[in-house]
Amino acid sequence: MSRRRLLTLGGAAVALVVLASWTVSGILGVRAVQREIAAAEREIATLRVQARSLAQTIDRLRNDPGYIEKLAREEHGLVREGESVLKFPPKPK
Repeated sequence: MSRRRLLTLGGAAVALVVLASWTVSGILGVRAVQREIAAAEREIATLRVQARSLAQTIDRLRNDPGYIEKLAREEHGLVREGESVLKFPPKPK
C-alpha cells in the first residue's frame, strides 16, 4: 500500500474513534439530562400539591372564623372569657 493510502486510512480510523467517543458521551449526557428532567418534574408535582394545600389554608384563614378559633384553641391554648381549661396527663403507653 502506498504511504498516502495508509495515512488516509489512519486518519479515517482516528476520525471514527473520535466520532464514536463523542456519540457515547452524547448518549450518556442525554440520559443524565433526562434523569434530571424527571427529578425536576417530580419536585414540581410535589410543590404543586404543597401550593394547593397552602392556598386552601390561606382561604380558610381569610374566610372561616371557626378554623381560626380552632387554631387559636389548639395551637395557642386560647379560651373564651368564662371558659375553663382542663388538662389531662398523656395516656401511658
